[in-house]
Amino acid sequence: MSKTTLSPIISGTMNWGVWDKNLTTKEMENMIQISIENKITTFDHADIYGDYTTEADFGKAFKASKISREKLQLITKCGIQMIAEKRPENKIKHYDYSKDYIIWSVEESLKKLKTDYVDVFLLHRPSPLMQADEIAEAVEKLKTEGKIIDFGLSNFTSSQTELIRQKTEVSYNQVQFSATHYEPMVDGSLDYMQTHGIRPLSWNPLGTVFREDTKKTRRLKKLFSTLLEKYHLGADTLLLAWILKHPAAVIPIAGTVNVARIQSLAKAVELEMDKEDWFAIWTESMGDDVA
Repeated sequence: MSKTTLSPIISGTMNWGVWDKNLTTKEMENMIQISIENKITTFDHADIYGDYTTEADFGKAFKASKISREKLQLITKCGIQMIAEKRPENKIKHYDYSKDYIIWSVEESLKKLKTDYVDVFLLHRPSPLMQADEIAEAVEKLKTEGKIIDFGLSNFTSSQTELIRQKTEVSYNQVQFSATHYEPMVDGSLDYMQTHGIRPLSWNPLGTVFREDTKKTRRLKKLFSTLLEKYHLGADTLLLAWILKHPAAVIPIAGTVNVARIQSLAKAVELEMDKEDWFAIWTESMGDDVA
């Protein structure tokens, strides 16, 4: 079971740096403050974000903010070896889950994030060459040294998770899950996580509703136009509320840096969506009634 308590919505930092928004130190500092003010106290990182630069940028802003470490929770991931200026030795994108690399990567993340520990450490994507025993040795050493509190996975199937879980405790699995990408709900993934006390984290929780113009997204937008009159909340907030209603206790990761949207997304936690409205969203996504 998890030893950490994460916020009901997590702030995703993938686009904070050079990959997209290119926030200044002061802007990142403000984003941390605004998120915490809206009860979003957990921040999701990965070593690769911003071509291995965003963790350090965040750490600089965090240090400047003088916010107490106890007021926030930090998640980070490792394993993906990208071709990047910071990794000149990499000739092809690949994965590395050797014991030495996992330990080295966590220690690098701690330096960059300006912290002594991360609350949750995840393996970013499964590798065909990963050895569960070696991963477990690294995780147990990091836990014993207090450098990580909880361990988990990201984008792992149930069978891959079971392989690792046989050797060391798995508390989280970060998967793609939304009203438009509901496969984890029907392929047994969320059932498996509930069975074994693994907390799901959802990346891209808004799905494709705002990014694609398809029959599916048009159906959903039409539905949301009617739900708006009932709940007086935007489609983005309703999409998170849809996720939060699932009994697996999924925690969505929101990547927005828009202050108004952060404030509106936080309202999803307080919303108790009617059961029929929940099924209406799923129905419009599927394009058919439930069986």
